[in-house]
Amino acid sequence: MTPSGTSLLGLVKHVATVELGYLGDCVGRPSGIELRWDTEEGYQENADMWAKADESRESLLDLYRRSWAQGDESVRTLGLDAPATVPWWPEDRRSTTLGYVLVHLLAETAHHAGHADTVREAIDGRGGRDQDEIGDAAWWRAHVARIQAAADVHRS
Repeated sequence: MTPSGTSLLGLVKHVATVELGYLGDCVGRPSGIELRWDTEEGYQENADMWAKADESRESLLDLYRRSWAQGDESVRTLGLDAPATVPWWPEDRRSTTLGYVLVHLLAETAHHAGHADTVREAIDGRGGRDQDEIGDAAWWRAHVARIQAAADVHRS
């Protein structure tokens, strides 16, 4: 995880939680899935952003699968022009459409996917699937050293 506690399972849990809210509750289709961390205490400890010891990887992956099924069903059933109300948004933007909410979620999910890729790289030490095609271990060490040297010039 990162120094602030961001982890892969925490990102999965967070995105699932957010999607259930936006693509369920906000469009009048609550999922019925109980989120133990969806409480005032949970908000205070950012409980949707990290996997607790008693939350298994499979249970969090299952939660995400259920959240995307809920979201898919909402979009198919209601359509993009369906009304949506996002109670935590400012009053003047609170009333919107499912389509607008979906675009908002796409941007948020892409943002979190970038976080996930950075965390994944920290775990497996690889720049991506094509890392071996680009260079061997010595090439990558030299490459990272060049980047670090360039970055060091910009330190104050």
